[in-house]
Amino acid sequence: MSAPQSESEPNPSSALPKPLAELIDRCLEVDGQPPFSDQSLVELLSGDRLLLGGEHSAALVSPTEFELAVAPASRNAGLGTELLRRVTTEHPKSSLAWAHGDHPAARTLASKFGFKPIRVLLQLRTSELNPVAIELSPDSLTLRSFQPGIDDQAWLDLNARAFANHPEQGKMTLADLAARQTEDWFDPEDFLLLFRGESLVGFCWLKVAGEVGEFYAVGVDPVLQGAGIGFRLMVAGFARLRARRVQIAELYVEADNLPALTLYRKFGFEEHSRDVQYRRDRVLSEAQA
Repeated sequence: MSAPQSESEPNPSSALPKPLAELIDRCLEVDGQPPFSDQSLVELLSGDRLLLGGEHSAALVSPTEFELAVAPASRNAGLGTELLRRVTTEHPKSSLAWAHGDHPAARTLASKFGFKPIRVLLQLRTSELNPVAIELSPDSLTLRSFQPGIDDQAWLDLNARAFANHPEQGKMTLADLAARQTEDWFDPEDFLLLFRGESLVGFCWLKVAGEVGEFYAVGVDPVLQGAGIGFRLMVAGFARLRARRVQIAELYVEADNLPALTLYRKFGFEEHSRDVQYRRDRVLSEAQA
């Protein structure tokens, strides 16, 4: 199902360094999407990522991966090359990189340093938020909002099962969840849980920023895959977005997740943009880079 990656406007915490927050805002204004994922910002604030660069370009680096951005007014001046060379030199084991938006310049820079695309994440959008009837009673299903401090562990357990094969979402911890709950956009009423009896069987987590509402994460208990739970959760999510007077719905999905793509297209979702993950399998000489 859907899982967060770069997401809609992140409303960076005031704890972020001012130059970085301003760089994010400038990139968002020009590119239409943030240059860094929510998770990378959470890891920066927790000390699990390093910040390289400053006002005009920045990279958020973990031991295994990084994300890099250059301010729109400072592009095509070699800053990206300079910063990427620094990342690969000082952190050679950080061999994975995300490029949000799949810009041609990012592809060129990645190729120059020996990075090859290995994964594509699609951002889908729709403005079709028409009401759809939903009936939960025949299957003894109940829907309610997330209760912080009560549902945390049950949700973490289900999330781990639902996204067992997902590199980021399935590894979310209690600390990660707590960090999300401190974000300006978090509203427990936008975090929908579906129960069968006392068992949590699915969830639809929404993230609303202005006129855009994101299906931040939608997960279903693996034993109930194919039982229509995902469809019901999407319907419930759309109902909540309509109540919030959202104009556009969006979500992120792996490009090779055909069952999820089939479901989302039933709701009118179409590709809006894409993020690409790159991996560096070889080290180039200084002359090549």
